[in-house]
Amino acid sequence: MITPVIEKEPGVLLTSQREQMSNRALLREVGEEAKLPDKEELNRKIKEQKIVVDEISNLKKNRKVYRQQPNSNIFFLADRNQTLSECKITLDELKKAHQEIENSEKAKIKK
Repeated sequence: MITPVIEKEPGVLLTSQREQMSNRALLREVGEEAKLPDKEELNRKIKEQKIVVDEISNLKKNRKVYRQQPNSNIFFLADRNQTLSECKITLDELKKAHQEIENSEKAKIKK
């Protein structure tokens, strides 16, 4: 999950790849039919990701986006459009995982 953090300069968005990588790992587990994540946790992550997409979408053109390196406190300048598209992809993956949980719950109820 990429999370916005506003630091000294207003409008500067710092992002965390570490959480996004852990979410992708979580989604891979879901795709492999491993243990499904908690529904409330998934809803929370979807809400967070929607906020991140909105934040990046509404940044002024002259603002910069930085990515945090995994397991580090070092940030590197990132392309705003690429970051936005990655956030949207992550949001879509989270929504897909949520839909899979919903479908599995409906299938259990029908049995």
